[in-house]
Amino acid sequence: MEEGWIFLFLIVLISSLLQTSTGYGFSVISTPFLFLLYPVHTAIQISIILSLCLSIFMIFKIGKDIDKALLIRLIKGSSVGTLLGIPIYLYLDVTLLKIIVGVLILIFTVLLILKLTIKQTKKRDILTGGISGLLTTSMGIPGPPLLLYFSGSAMDKDSFRNIPLVYNLFVYLISLILQIIFSGTSSVAWTSSLISIPALFLGILLGQFFFKKVSQGTFRLISYLILLFTGGYLIIMNFFNVT
Repeated sequence: MEEGWIFLFLIVLISSLLQTSTGYGFSVISTPFLFLLYPVHTAIQISIILSLCLSIFMIFKIGKDIDKALLIRLIKGSSVGTLLGIPIYLYLDVTLLKIIVGVLILIFTVLLILKLTIKQTKKRDILTGGISGLLTTSMGIPGPPLLLYFSGSAMDKDSFRNIPLVYNLFVYLISLILQIIFSGTSSVAWTSSLISIPALFLGILLGQFFFKKVSQGTFRLISYLILLFTGGYLIIMNFFNVT
């Protein structure tokens, strides 16, 4: 059990460090590794709870200027997407769910490496929010659609970080509430999240320090390698369980 707590501490520490340094990555990195320690639904809820704590802490650091119209469109889309994600969360086979998470991680990572560009429109804003909301309630990973969509736009650096931060605060909260209403929760999810808070804050502090010392290119390379490994690992380790 002690080894499990140490592994949990390291997962949260590294995920929050990369999130603070690059602006993305906590849930998409932490969730696959949490699958190794907990049942799928518990792992997803831990990731959402900690991501919500991270968003609450970081939101005080954003500027006042934010594209409210874009934020509203994203939230509109996610309001539908979060509801559509609940049946997947409740009824999809957990092994198959792990494989799907692995496949999605690999696809999004490859698209990011290839620097795919998507022209931003109002309808696509809503669609992106919808896909993100669906992935949040079903798998606990809202970030990849936003990252892929925004990376191809002419959005400035502050908006690129701030809009997803405010949006995530909403989508994580709604997703957690929906999961608790339809599926309940467990003391393990909340106890593990509470124990992980020091690791979360330490990762934030280290991320802010390394942000000034290490190039973004280096952090992105590290993120890509971790994502490729975790995505491939989830697929390989769970594929034989469904065949």
